Amino acid sequence: MGESVSSDRYTPQQRTRYRQLLMEDLEIFDRHLQSSDFEDRGSIGLELELNLVDKDMQPALAGEAVLSSLNSEYQSEIGNFNVELNHPPLSVQGDGLKRLEDGIGSRLSAVREAATAAGVNVAMIGTLPTVTPAFLEDPAWMTQENRYRALSNTIMDSRGEMVHINLADREQISHDFADIAPESTCTSIQLHLQLAPTNFAAAWNASQAIAGVQVALAANSPLFLGRRVWHESRIPVFQQAIDTRTPELVNQGVRPRVWFGERWITSVFDLFEENVRYFSPLIAESRALSGTPMMKGKSPALHYLNLHNGTVWRWNRPIYAPGTERAHLRLENRLLPAGPTPIDITADAAFYYGLVKYLAEENRPVWSRLPFPDAEKNFQAGARSGLFARMTWPTLGQINVADLVLEHLLPQARIGLQGLGVDENLIDTYLGIIEGRAKSRQNGATWQLRTLNHFEAHGSLPGSKSRQEALAAMLRSYLDNQLMGEPVHTWKIG
Repeated sequence: MGESVSSDRYTPQQRTRYRQLLMEDLEIFDRHLQSSDFEDRGSIGLELELNLVDKDMQPALAGEAVLSSLNSEYQSEIGNFNVELNHPPLSVQGDGLKRLEDGIGSRLSAVREAATAAGVNVAMIGTLPTVTPAFLEDPAWMTQENRYRALSNTIMDSRGEMVHINLADREQISHDFADIAPESTCTSIQLHLQLAPTNFAAAWNASQAIAGVQVALAANSPLFLGRRVWHESRIPVFQQAIDTRTPELVNQGVRPRVWFGERWITSVFDLFEENVRYFSPLIAESRALSGTPMMKGKSPALHYLNLHNGTVWRWNRPIYAPGTERAHLRLENRLLPAGPTPIDITADAAFYYGLVKYLAEENRPVWSRLPFPDAEKNFQAGARSGLFARMTWPTLGQINVADLVLEHLLPQARIGLQGLGVDENLIDTYLGIIEGRAKSRQNGATWQLRTLNHFEAHGSLPGSKSRQEALAAMLRSYLDNQLMGEPVHTWKIG
């Protein structure tokens, strides 16, 4: 969905033709995968989605204005109160992680400067806590581009009824929406890892195995529409917001388009083949209308397969990218929320890259001993309870996620980063932040919840004036801390 499209609706004839060409692209990809060389540099990269707020900490519809003074590294998002920044690929070796942190910081500063010129501020957070149902019910929430209108129209046409968001923990939200507006509240980090085809399956399996741990450590979305819900409520909100299924189809076992998956894989082809087999195309844009060539350099462009892949939202998504000389494959780790600071983001990246490196090279890998359903249960537990989750792990049984990290996974991530050639002082710095979070049980989610308690009058109800004032005060304090740049586990409450 990263490219422009020509229309916001498609005819049955266009859809039928698209399906035929999609099947052809899948066969071309299979042949290319078996017969061609791919890039094998192991480079990393990142996408980061941001919120825009006004002086009262309310969402600000200023995405187009902010982007007008930024270069092509910055892009629109579906919500006109969001922008996205992209960090170019780099090597993790040596001081690569420090360069990643500095690159995030400098690009974030550029967005802040553009936002200030537009009279707004930037909030790097998983879900903007001050968003209200009324804001999302106003059609102005959406960025006015065909690709976004087409996505919303197609999902709503497929679903045939309102989008129902139902989420509960300490408090509950149950609300219907006329379009996919709640999806715009889900702002994330997407970590990229370039891989050779022969290494892809092991890295994807490792990523799936640790997904629950990742989301528990980094949770930063405990408030949705002003309610205290899951520690990473972005996970269920995203799934519900762009679900094409009616309740009857859910009961029949039809798979959701925001999908954890259902099995370990043996090849990257498994993922693309599942996407085509299980999910009907949403955006039936032809190659000619998109302006995509048949070939990009010496690689097939695979317009139909790539566009379709962009409308199946796996938490660990495969990416095929054609190149002038050789194509490359990337694993896009999509489950982390935005924020709280550049150093926190880089610590999450270090933990992920190091742990994937270690687990993917084990003689008896974790996924050979961890049933896939248990990996998904871990993911749900991490999203619901954050650093207070309990998870299932081979040989350990049920274990607190913080203990799992401190006693087992951090040493493994260190070995992985050493194997990647990361400078030892940087390993100490970034894994030290992960250790600090696990020991203190303070990530972005727990800080937000504790600070909201500090500002809120006792007995305040969701939707009340006192709740809204407390949410704004909490977010203002969050942004002050974010600007200071210290890791979130060191932030004081209130």
